[in-house]
Amino acid sequence: MSLADNEPVAEGINVNLKYTDSGRLVTNLIAPKLIDFRNFDYPYIEFPDGIELHYWDAENKESIVTADYAIQYDKSNLIDLRKNVHLITSDSTQLTAEQMYWDQKESWIFTNQPYQITFKDGSYNEGQMFDSNQDFTIFLSRKNTGVQLIDKKETDGQ
Repeated sequence: MSLADNEPVAEGINVNLKYTDSGRLVTNLIAPKLIDFRNFDYPYIEFPDGIELHYWDAENKESIVTADYAIQYDKSNLIDLRKNVHLITSDSTQLTAEQMYWDQKESWIFTNQPYQITFKDGSYNEGQMFDSNQDFTIFLSRKNTGVQLIDKKETDGQ
């Protein structure tokens, strides 16, 4: 009852949260500090000292995201990752950006900031912004340069 209007409802130090679905580990969030503002009108959780997030898909393949700062918004299911954002997917796709958003509900990631990505086949892309599903089977990039590797057999129809 004595909590001030602008103070968090909870704080955590050396956080190691594990989310399961039907007994299967789906997400493991590791953070030096968590500040919970879910008592605000637009609730959120802030990770001011960064996060390390391990995510396992339905086939139990692991992807890892790290960032120096993160904030998770409850109402929109959006996570805003900032400063030294690195993503390594289970198939070795690697993404680096200064800011990236992850829409958990839609399984979609995007940024309007410069980024670099190297795909599992060795092709790479650098650009100013992108939209992608989280397994990178759909990847829309704008204002970019890069090298795309094409399988000659597929293009020749052989």
